[in-house]
Amino acid sequence: MFRKLMTFDEARRAIGEQLKPEALSEEEISLLEAYNRVLKEDVVSALDIPPFNRSTVDGYAVKAEDTFGAEENQPAKLGVCGVVNVGEPPRITVAKGEAAEIVTGAPIPEGADAVVMVEDTDREDAQLRVYRAVTKDENVMKKGTDIKKGATVLKAGQVLGASEIGVLAALGLTKVKVFKVPVVAVLSTGGEVTEPGKELPAGKIYDINAYSLSTAVRESGGKPVYLGVIPDDKAELRRALEHALASADMVMTSGGVSVGPRDLTPQIVNSLGKPGVIVCGIAVKPGKPTTIALVGRKPIFSLPGHPTSALLLFHLLARPVIQLMSGRPVTEAKTVKALAATRMFSAKGRRTFVMVNLKRGKSDGLLAEPVETGASGAITTLAKADGFVEIPENQQFIDLGEEITVSLLKDVV
Repeated sequence: MFRKLMTFDEARRAIGEQLKPEALSEEEISLLEAYNRVLKEDVVSALDIPPFNRSTVDGYAVKAEDTFGAEENQPAKLGVCGVVNVGEPPRITVAKGEAAEIVTGAPIPEGADAVVMVEDTDREDAQLRVYRAVTKDENVMKKGTDIKKGATVLKAGQVLGASEIGVLAALGLTKVKVFKVPVVAVLSTGGEVTEPGKELPAGKIYDINAYSLSTAVRESGGKPVYLGVIPDDKAELRRALEHALASADMVMTSGGVSVGPRDLTPQIVNSLGKPGVIVCGIAVKPGKPTTIALVGRKPIFSLPGHPTSALLLFHLLARPVIQLMSGRPVTEAKTVKALAATRMFSAKGRRTFVMVNLKRGKSDGLLAEPVETGASGAITTLAKADGFVEIPENQQFIDLGEEITVSLLKDVV
């Protein structure tokens, strides 16, 4: 079985058909913990917002008809019957020819149907002169204007940000039902990899992938759990993978998937349970040795050790799975149109993804230029690339000056 290359489209189809990724179960959490979580169900308001007619300005609550005809040289004269404060029910009723002092947000007292702004009035003791007429409901926010009782205010599947959580608080809620966050175990393999923070022995490199992939998991809506660096030893790798499967909803490994004698991951992953490996090599560049397995209902993505390859294949194949497991919609990468700054060649028979950075051309249009170090193992490629260009299997090259679509890996100004 190792290694029958699938096309890129076949690999994606296998993921959809065999993994069948879907949202995890629900849990109820505090609003203060709900940021960036995904709603499990529609939220229906149990009350009107605002729950009473309220003033939108500082001024005087009046009967609108008492101000008709008021102007600068001929003000309407009203008697002040009291004060309405914010946060308490009115204790007065406005009768014909009367006005009640009111502040922004306070409830409109009985008998009043409009509010005159304080700057359009002049007051002397209990006598008020109004210099501008108001119409009924002017400067009044009516009960239920913002949210009506029984209205659906948030939909299942919405991601909760500051404004959505504010809406939930306005409804008087303290808890909300959300989808559980998929826990993704992240581990690296290889005798050449050392965890950051430790002394770097000769011939070794620090573990880049665990940190970039963990961050990518978090960006996708998952919760990464870093399990460290596992040496190229069958027994240790098996124990680590079994622990990862027992403690997480998904497993993400990097390294150990090529065809060398110490590349053990595909065989061990395939022995952990049925159905086992469903993708073992993809006709793409970079990322050819990518392996994907399913143990029960839990997916295992085994990505190449090269940092750029690992992160690219994560975005192309693993990110959508995590989004679906977290209840989020699958979001495609943002794209921009650009002109090829040079000729870009494909790998024969493989879908090729060329890392590029973007710059402004003479006509102010965007130019896409391949990142200088085209090797997938180059660490700086991660920082230099703004996005990537996709060349189909049946296309030999992209020509200089050809208009192309660049899928963005980061926000580009």
